Amino acid sequence: MIYYAIEVMAPLLLAGLGGLFAELAGVLNIALEGMMLAGAFAAIVTASLTGSILAGMLGGLLAGLLLAYLFYFVGIRMRANIFIVGLAINLLAAGTIPFLSSAMFGTKGVLRLPNVPRMPGLFVGVETGFPLLDQILFGHSFGVYLTVPAVLLAGFVLRRTAFGLRLRSTGKNPETLRAVGLNPDRYRRAALLISGMGAGLAGSLLALRLGVYLPNVSAGRGWIALVTIYLGYKRPVGVLIAALCFALAEGVSVAAQGVLQIPGTLLLSLPYILTVVAMIVYSAMRRVAPSDA
Repeated sequence: MIYYAIEVMAPLLLAGLGGLFAELAGVLNIALEGMMLAGAFAAIVTASLTGSILAGMLGGLLAGLLLAYLFYFVGIRMRANIFIVGLAINLLAAGTIPFLSSAMFGTKGVLRLPNVPRMPGLFVGVETGFPLLDQILFGHSFGVYLTVPAVLLAGFVLRRTAFGLRLRSTGKNPETLRAVGLNPDRYRRAALLISGMGAGLAGSLLALRLGVYLPNVSAGRGWIALVTIYLGYKRPVGVLIAALCFALAEGVSVAAQGVLQIPGTLLLSLPYILTVVAMIVYSAMRRVAPSDA
């Protein structure tokens, strides 16, 4: 269960970290779900054409980046309603991908293409003598080992660089940037592009770990990634902890099937129930003691 949870955590964390940049810049990116879907589809197609996992991940990243720029252009530059733009991008991805899949490959369902390599596991066979520790550290797919550097890099950029300081100022007090001759929209654009790359990469991990594209492969994980930002108090390490909690909930729901006399559909809904409960608790805590994050 621990091994499975860590595999599930990786895409949640990458999408959550990307969304964190947008949130700190004052833009709520509710299009993470659509960007993950686009990343998953693009990753499988690119990996099939090139036979390369890295090329597939790059294809997924670029697909998320493209939708993020669309979000910026319509929502920030053209001043459209952010929530409507985000929902429109989610619907655009959900509707366009089956159309492209049908036009290119003749199927709207499961897309199983030739020449798609499977995501390799690293440190397979390495053992410490402690089974629990082995499940945590070794044998995971390549993408899992991107997560710790991603958390450290996000924390460094946001807290230790001029770019991070200005990005956070954009969300808190954009007039301060304007007073020193800087354009807040440039930092909103950068933050949205980073969030698109994170979500696209997260989608590529989902698809490449399976080796196929499944309709609705993100299964609401973009929305859960959005929740991890708030439960993590808008900090990279907090997003990591929140993503791990949701991944453990999904791991428990999968492991409990066939063991507990509870309908499987109810067990599989556990992470989403936890999402709703967590947001209610978070909102209640904010009312009692608002955070300055």
